[in-house]
Amino acid sequence: MRVIFWKPIRLGVLAVLCVIGWGGCSPAGPGVTDEKREPLFLVGLSRVNVMDFEGAIEAFQQALEANPQSAAAHLQLGWLYAGKVSDPAAAIYHYEQFLRRQPADPNAKMIRQQIVGLKHTLAGAVLPMPPVSGLQKQVEYLQEKNRRLQEDLDRLRREFASRSALTNPPPEPVVVGRNSPVAGRVLAASNPPPNNGRSGSASTVVQTHKVIAGDTPTSIARRYAISVESLLQANPGLNPKRMRINQNLTIPVR
Repeated sequence: MRVIFWKPIRLGVLAVLCVIGWGGCSPAGPGVTDEKREPLFLVGLSRVNVMDFEGAIEAFQQALEANPQSAAAHLQLGWLYAGKVSDPAAAIYHYEQFLRRQPADPNAKMIRQQIVGLKHTLAGAVLPMPPVSGLQKQVEYLQEKNRRLQEDLDRLRREFASRSALTNPPPEPVVVGRNSPVAGRVLAASNPPPNNGRSGSASTVVQTHKVIAGDTPTSIARRYAISVESLLQANPGLNPKRMRINQNLTIPVR
């Protein structure tokens, strides 16, 4: 009798437990599986299958408008923007939105790694920079090149100054005596003929100038701060168009 009595009781308890268990196992609201059954989401998948990626993006975005909490739509958009339409910023956004809704997804670690790679890609596109080691070598090379150029410039300056001193020695005053070959010219220059009412310049001490390439009466007169007229008067017979290199000219000193 005891066995018969407890048997229906055990059956009743098992039935209650099954009811309770079934109620606890049923989903309380729409999940990822339900998201994948939404019509707009299915349209997006069909467009991916025919490689209409732009159309798929449009469909998944419409699925998000219909259900802003659709983690599945975010995941599909992240995948499309990362590998099919090449928009790293949009891919990062949708991947992060997916992880906010499904942080325990089995592929969460892989998606986080992909986000890191996309951020590197985005940073490289905005501001491409060479590796640190390569940049340091380039700086050192430019510094060494600059140092050598500075040394060459200093050497050329010294050579130029040395050559200039040899080819253009500073003029020295020469006192002309009566027996000097230029005495007659000096006396003539000290008593020039009248020139339309302008008086000539009187000189008792003169300098000499050795003609170099490129010299003209005007450039010589400018160098010694005298007039061209005074220079020509001090050098009678001088033909300005036939001046010879190393020809000595008399420079009157005021």
